[in-house]
Amino acid sequence: MTNSAEQEREALNSGTKAVSESHRFDEAALEVWLKANVEGYQGPLEVRQFKGGQSNPTYQLVTPNKKYVLRRKPPGKLLPSAHAVDREYKVITALYPTGFPVARSYGLCTDDSVIGTWFYVMDMVEGRILWDQTLPQYEPAERHAIFMAKIRTLADLHNTDVEAIGLSDYGKPGNYMGRQVDRWTKQYKASETVHLKEMEQLIEWLPRTLPEQERTSVVHGDYRLDNMVLHPTEPRVIAVLDWELSTLGEPLADFTYLLMNWVNGAISTLPDLKAHGIPTLDEAVSAYCERTNRAGIRDLDWFFAYNMFRLAGICQGIVGRVRDGTANSPQAAAMAERVPQLATAAWTFAQRAGA
Repeated sequence: MTNSAEQEREALNSGTKAVSESHRFDEAALEVWLKANVEGYQGPLEVRQFKGGQSNPTYQLVTPNKKYVLRRKPPGKLLPSAHAVDREYKVITALYPTGFPVARSYGLCTDDSVIGTWFYVMDMVEGRILWDQTLPQYEPAERHAIFMAKIRTLADLHNTDVEAIGLSDYGKPGNYMGRQVDRWTKQYKASETVHLKEMEQLIEWLPRTLPEQERTSVVHGDYRLDNMVLHPTEPRVIAVLDWELSTLGEPLADFTYLLMNWVNGAISTLPDLKAHGIPTLDEAVSAYCERTNRAGIRDLDWFFAYNMFRLAGICQGIVGRVRDGTANSPQAAAMAERVPQLATAAWTFAQRAGA
């Protein structure tokens, strides 16, 4: 994206607004639940809606002493397995005591009668959410420190012992890439609005060429700069947000999704990464491998093809929700343009990987 596009995205997604008509709920019923379930809760309550997010509507709960965040399933027709707020709640609740940067959780509600859908409540973590991946507002040294913190934090997630924190049942063992390719193929097909030759080629090629899975860890599923909160002044991640797509799986799928910035994102357009202060692709890979005790990463082009295919599936899901009348963002219709671009880019990487 261009800087102007990033600025537009930041303006559209930053901060809060009055709760939209389609996402209103009984605030009095919520307050009764908060008093009963959230330790230390004291009203009165003001509810605001965060502007960002295509998927699970997210609200800021403002009280005189504290701010909380509520994430809920959206109302209306939903794709199977999507919007699993109970899984988000489970993973952040397990990670918080380890010191990994996530918000403290307070409670999960699976009773639809309270606000109409399942939801959970967590701390509001105050800090910086940075949207423009090129970090134009910072000096090169600060940019470098922020990028390295981002890479180290993901490595720390992948190094976390899932059995020790009670998450050994958070995903199925083995064949993660096969299941992911199948999942995003099904989501794409369920939401398909136009026939794309490249997507059909990828649907045939990806399952035939799956790389061997050597490790299993918690994977975030959407790990990027604007899904984390940085310390107000230090180059340090203080909360990783939006765990909707997390599960147990192949950590390289997570890391190579982050690397997409270098091949198809805003930083791929920079003429000189080193002068800008951002690590090169090779330096990013090296930093991650050092912290996770790896000799290197094979199959990078395969993973890039997969990640672009997956993004196409996610975007197509949003297009499908526009068709079905359940998308909660005015920008959702613009996703229709991204799907063929991602499909073409994915097939280019597949060809580089031998397709």
